[in-house]
Amino acid sequence: MSPTRFASQHKWIYLGAIVVLVGMVIVGLVQYRAVKRDNQTAAKADELAEELAKAGYPVPDQETTEFLLGTDGGDVCEDPGSALTKALSRLQQLSNGATGPGARPVIADSAAIGAERIVLQVYCPDKVDDFDESVADLKTDETVRR
Repeated sequence: MSPTRFASQHKWIYLGAIVVLVGMVIVGLVQYRAVKRDNQTAAKADELAEELAKAGYPVPDQETTEFLLGTDGGDVCEDPGSALTKALSRLQQLSNGATGPGARPVIADSAAIGAERIVLQVYCPDKVDDFDESVADLKTDETVRR
């Protein structure tokens, strides 16, 4: 058995080993980015929980916060003014709770808007001014007993 014949018979092993190693490198890079993102989402969720607790709001579940808001705030930071308008006006979350023709708007508690402002401050501070402009016309007051 000559050395050339041996090497040519086993070239598939070498190619297979190279493919496996390249695959492992790719998986390692993907996993590194995922762990880095997990650390960033956890840090943002921790910061949000701390800010909400300081302001007197209930703190949501850490895992839920990480899933919903990620590192960039998700849908909350997409267009904060229109999301709030849709949630408050069209979906009538600031109403008396009746359905159909009995539904009436109410003066909402200012805390309902404060929580979203804190989320925006943590995840997308550049959009806080737009949010403030969009809620400037809403009638709010201290309507919930604390």
